[in-house]
Amino acid sequence: MQKQRDLTPRPVKDSASEMVELVLPNDANPLNALLGGRLMHWIDIAGALAAHRHSRSYVVTASTDHLDFLFPVRVGDLVIFKSSVNRAFNTSMEVGVKVFVESYFTGESHHVSSAYMTFVAVDRQGNKLTVPPVVPETSEQIRRYEDAGHRRELRGTEKQRKSQAASKG
Repeated sequence: MQKQRDLTPRPVKDSASEMVELVLPNDANPLNALLGGRLMHWIDIAGALAAHRHSRSYVVTASTDHLDFLFPVRVGDLVIFKSSVNRAFNTSMEVGVKVFVESYFTGESHHVSSAYMTFVAVDRQGNKLTVPPVVPETSEQIRRYEDAGHRRELRGTEKQRKSQAASKG
């Protein structure tokens, strides 16, 4: 008999996660700048942490909105990732990830990138699981919650447009 999942609504703060990475030479290109793919990998992990903390289940990445790289990151810098669930739908969650670079020696900090990602909760066999609702508590969390609904609508419209274009050959 399978244990009943706890679907009690959860506040955003329960999913809030922070992750820090030190940029090493293996993470960089020949100009000693962080590889974009490495940053994307870390963003995916940071987003998954928040989605897992909210859903209390395995999660898989369904999509990532576009990424802009706003400030260079160099070997020796610290990269700080702050993530939390903006909104939960039925089996999916939109997670916001904000990335900062901090100088290892001066502590000076800059915004590097932000991403909105969609994760789906799954069991060990990959079957989708229902996730609990998100309870936004602050004005900023409420704004992000509402914006997540708008972005979901836009993603659905874009998915439908691509499907129609693909069927036309």
